[in-house]
Amino acid sequence: MQILAGVGVPVVTLADYLVVGAGGGGGMFGGGGGAGGFRTASAVALTPGATYTITVGTGGGGGGASATSGVAGASGGSGGGGNAQNSPFTGGAGNTPSTSPSQGNNGGTGVGSSAQAGGGGGGATAVGADGTEVGPLGFGGAGGAGTIYLGTYYGGGGGGCGEASGGSGGAGGLGGGGAGTTTTANAVAGTANSGGGGGGSRNSGLVGNPGAGGSGVVIIDNGIAAVSTTGSPTVVGTRYTFTGSGTIVY
Repeated sequence: MQILAGVGVPVVTLADYLVVGAGGGGGMFGGGGGAGGFRTASAVALTPGATYTITVGTGGGGGGASATSGVAGASGGSGGGGNAQNSPFTGGAGNTPSTSPSQGNNGGTGVGSSAQAGGGGGGATAVGADGTEVGPLGFGGAGGAGTIYLGTYYGGGGGGCGEASGGSGGAGGLGGGGAGTTTTANAVAGTANSGGGGGGSRNSGLVGNPGAGGSGVVIIDNGIAAVSTTGSPTVVGTRYTFTGSGTIVY
């Protein structure tokens, strides 16, 4: 970060930031939720005295009992994993809407034969793995990996569900993705303020819920202290971490 001052012109400050959207929920008999879209940048010009609104999304809920694929990542980031029972088996598209650099990746493909397994949700830096079958056993695809920022990972995809008898649910992607399940137990939710996708669940008798997506986060560092904030961000030096919506003024 740096401060630029010119004669006769307004002072402009340059900020670094990370924005991670909320993750999508997993699907019932389905894939893992896609991670929330992420954007990061350095030396972004901010105007002193201007109020900047920070919006932090809430993670998507898990899909219902109607055998849907994993829900695509909130903010259009990464795609949800493909279904494990009914079409569509193809995972959702990532980086939607398209941005450069990419804000997310595709979800993995599910398996819907005698061995049922959901695809993993896409993550910030990697696609979700496909669900696989080995004979009668179904293994959910792992969620795609997230991105690292200041030593912490964000934006992991959720794992897909697996076959209840001898298979396994997919692992959640690094960066807060929730694991899928094979039993009547609930799948794992995406970690709060990570943008991770929720895990897909294996519906057995209409019990066992898919995991909700993790909420998003905004981190901004302008190299100087803010004049005012709302939303109670965590402050470390000149770095402000918003885990809920608010405002900041420099």
